[in-house]
Amino acid sequence: MERYIVNGLRRLSGEMRVHGAKNAALPILAASLLCDGCELHNCPHLSDVDAACNILNHLGCGTCWQNNVLLVGKGESRDCTIPTSLMREMRSSIVFLGAMIAKYHEAKLTFPGGCELGPRPIDLHLSSLRKMGVEFEEEEGTLNCRVRDELRGAQIDLPFPSVGATENIILAASLAKGQTVIRNAAREPEIGDLVGFLQSCGAKISIENDGTILIDGVEKLHETVYHVIPDRIVTITYLCCAAITGGDILVTDACPDHIRSVFPIFEEMGCRLTVGKNKIRLINHGSIHAAKNVTTMPYPGFPTDALAPIMALSCVADGTTVFTETIFQNRYKQAWELCRMGADIKTEGRIAVVRGVKNLHPAHVACTDLRGGAALVIAALGTEGTTTIDEIRHITRGYEEFHTNLNRVGADICCQ
Repeated sequence: MERYIVNGLRRLSGEMRVHGAKNAALPILAASLLCDGCELHNCPHLSDVDAACNILNHLGCGTCWQNNVLLVGKGESRDCTIPTSLMREMRSSIVFLGAMIAKYHEAKLTFPGGCELGPRPIDLHLSSLRKMGVEFEEEEGTLNCRVRDELRGAQIDLPFPSVGATENIILAASLAKGQTVIRNAAREPEIGDLVGFLQSCGAKISIENDGTILIDGVEKLHETVYHVIPDRIVTITYLCCAAITGGDILVTDACPDHIRSVFPIFEEMGCRLTVGKNKIRLINHGSIHAAKNVTTMPYPGFPTDALAPIMALSCVADGTTVFTETIFQNRYKQAWELCRMGADIKTEGRIAVVRGVKNLHPAHVACTDLRGGAALVIAALGTEGTTTIDEIRHITRGYEEFHTNLNRVGADICCQ
């Protein structure tokens, strides 16, 4: 079991490059099942990406890394089953459902694993695909899926802009007969990147000004070369690391437009931001002021994945911050671990109240999930002394060479 040993209160200063977005790469890898092969640039080398590659390999699409480029071959297998062991490796593995329905017109899989953030129902996925002619039967935890007559386009009005449901509908509709219209679709940048990838393969997809997505099904998709967008949550995490250490960081290869909703929070906390076309500089030479309220919302609102990193920063802020989580039911699992370090956090349901303390103290803590793990590292960077963080396998799901990149700009983190 690997762990981080963090010696805190080292001021971060320098330049950090943002790698490709995990939440864009995973649905794109599912989409690669539908084309004649692809070459993915800026694809992050993460354990979740490895899990997606394992599924692709099982389904007959050979995958390999070549000079930091991920190559995916044309799938030749007719195996329509994903074993439980592969589904449990990552939480977003359900995105392969839409791709398998499009390619094979049938699928057999179990429910996904990954971070325990509370129930992530797939009801919207199933009800939407039913409108496209897919039948489902659940048997002892296994979902058996089959196209009844033909996979056809449909008018789909989502009651909530679910990212996963939007992705699965897009994947299934790309090879369906006729047109699919998705209203109230998710508008996250990762959705746009999935659409961009499929368009580069020959899919006919357009996004209206109001976010409605139109997909005209095609018979087949060809091979492509594609560049994955930068990871907006990694960008936010690096900025938090700099802020808590009173640092001066230039984050490059980023997309500032994707995190505009977070800029006011950093500024309210006393950080100075300079934003360029693909770079962000954060300077914090003073104390951290508490942001009064942070509420997560679907994009373009404040992202749920940014809550834990900002919470870590709030633990040492001057004042009180009230967090409201509207997406997941169990987003505060890191709170208890932060309290082990001396944080003052009270949670009830979807609300968390963080009263900033003057100093945190080192402790032996454990990652509870991906973003909660990053929050512990942020807190440890701002703590005098040595903090031990266990279960860092959660962090490697979404952060490439996390401790190495931080050490390059002045952190002192050892991986054991």
